[in-house]
Amino acid sequence: MSTATAGRVGWALTDSWTMTRRELARWARQPVQVAVGLVFPVMLLLMFNYLVGGGSGVDGDNTEFLVPGMLALTMAFGLEGTMLAVTQDLNKGVIDRFRSMPMVPGAVLAGRNAADMLQSVAALAVMTGVGYALGWRWHNGTAAALAALGLLLLLRFAMLWAGIQLAMVAGRPEMVQAVQILVWPVGFLSNVFASPESMPGWLGAVVEWNPMSATATAVRGLFGNPGGSTGTWAAEHAELLAGLWPVALTAVFLPLAVRRFAHLSR
Repeated sequence: MSTATAGRVGWALTDSWTMTRRELARWARQPVQVAVGLVFPVMLLLMFNYLVGGGSGVDGDNTEFLVPGMLALTMAFGLEGTMLAVTQDLNKGVIDRFRSMPMVPGAVLAGRNAADMLQSVAALAVMTGVGYALGWRWHNGTAAALAALGLLLLLRFAMLWAGIQLAMVAGRPEMVQAVQILVWPVGFLSNVFASPESMPGWLGAVVEWNPMSATATAVRGLFGNPGGSTGTWAAEHAELLAGLWPVALTAVFLPLAVRRFAHLSR
């Protein structure tokens, strides 16, 4: 690597970290919003575990089936905070001020993503702890469990870039809810709450190719929980799909977000 290239990389990392620190400082000023973001998925887990009851078509403990699915759901959803922050910055003119500074293009977006990834790690830790308290366990050792957590965070990384792009498309905070409503069916058209085997054949096939279903199936297998495989190609190769889907989504949405950010207010 040449000295000039190393200097540009160092500059990009420095600018991105500066933007990450800005987002972390915002958390300190909005602790309620952070707390709600951590508590809401826990409430969903408790509701579906005790009130609604999930695991339709699953042989085995319902909680051990549900918890990995809810971990995947938590990583795929909860983008409202990201989208609201981006649209608020756009409408307050903050983005325009950043773009006028000698800053690496995209550092604002990278900092936003990095800060939200840190919050995602916290959310994953909280959900894992609650699941453990409910009786959920992993059975395939530490290495497999860490691999499962890595796949969950990979999904989150991709979804955050999708959220950043959708926020810039929405443009205004009041449009975020409308965009988010369109995302919800993706979550429920998955194997988070029920096995595809309990669904009509065509619907089960669609569900198994959902990116979130691939991650849920993969982490169930890695954790040694029920529902890790249903005998189909998608289920048997869930770990492969759980890696390929986020990479593909990132390859689509990251460049789109950076390009749209670069052309704002032009």
